[in-house]
Amino acid sequence: MKKTLGRIYILIIMLFLYLPILTLIVLSFNDAKSMSVWGGFSLHWYQELFRSRLMMGAIVNTFSIAILAALIATVVGTLAVLGMAAMKQRTQNVLLGFNNIPMLNADIVTGIALMLFFLMVGAPRGYMTILFSHATFCIPYVILSVRPRVNKNTDRLFEAALDLGASERYAFRRIVLPELKPGIMSGFLLSFTMSVDDFIITYFTRGAGINTISTLIYSEVKVGIRPSLFALSTIIFVVALVVLLIANFRQDKAERMRTVRPAL
Repeated sequence: MKKTLGRIYILIIMLFLYLPILTLIVLSFNDAKSMSVWGGFSLHWYQELFRSRLMMGAIVNTFSIAILAALIATVVGTLAVLGMAAMKQRTQNVLLGFNNIPMLNADIVTGIALMLFFLMVGAPRGYMTILFSHATFCIPYVILSVRPRVNKNTDRLFEAALDLGASERYAFRRIVLPELKPGIMSGFLLSFTMSVDDFIITYFTRGAGINTISTLIYSEVKVGIRPSLFALSTIIFVVALVVLLIANFRQDKAERMRTVRPAL
């Protein structure tokens, strides 16, 4: 009985999470513009999506900013972690405390603060201000991801490589980077996701004439959402699902290979 109730509970949660997305996917193939009337199966809204310069511009801006901001945040955050590793523990704790503030802070506070900063220095708001802002609020997440990968074992291996005659650059590339790689990759992916998903900070730091997907949807809500945005959301969901399935498949394959090798 408990097992059956547990399955029903999980099913309800899955329906609650994915039924709205399923509805959106179905509506993206609706030939009618109305969400309450089914006009037949059609790819009309996907065609309109790729013909719209406004939407394609928002897509390019969103993903180019996300990639660049994630790269900048990953490099700066990783270097910050390596610098902090050479400091005293008390100093590290203080810096980590300051690092946690932007993550606990409300996005609207960060967005207004960055907007005031750009106004104070006289920087014209546009693509570069959004990029700078996204890289700024992504850095703490990279530090949080990379920091646990730095440990005493890494330091000992690095020093052992130097004692064996390796140069600092070679030892760093062959010893330290492989140890930090999982944290760097997770920090990059988290930064990319946060940047794509962000609206509030983008809204306050963007200039006139530039849109990302989030700000475009916000402006569309005022006049009525076009079903082409349903098509865009469907494409993003499918791409994310495919990437997740590929990653899980590769991880399962790697784990199976690890279990088979000892047996051989």
